[in-house]
Amino acid sequence: MQGLLFDSDSGGRMVIRVVIVILGFWTAWRAGRAVASNWENYPLAVIYCFLIGLGLQFLHHALFNGPVFDLTIYIIDVVLLLLFAIAGYRYRRTDQMVNNYYWLYEKTSAFSWRKKN
Repeated sequence: MQGLLFDSDSGGRMVIRVVIVILGFWTAWRAGRAVASNWENYPLAVIYCFLIGLGLQFLHHALFNGPVFDLTIYIIDVVLLLLFAIAGYRYRRTDQMVNNYYWLYEKTSAFSWRKKN
């Protein structure tokens, strides 16, 4: 996600950058879902997001000759990855609670549930 909006890249490089960003977000979503599927808590998803962020930093360095590690960009990456991971976590946890405890809970949205009356 480094310099995605500020670099003057050719079309091919820009497409590759966008694909890497999309894969990073998709990976964070899937990590959040995997954590919820194993009935784990949020901290594990946060750890995964830090690791995915490091992976994205490496890809941008290796493919586009970016900086090896830029703390500002890394923090922005991790915050955005956390949004996707938490959304995936909540989406999966809502399905689990509504499907496994159908007599107790009902779905109120894609990311939340409530107790039945």
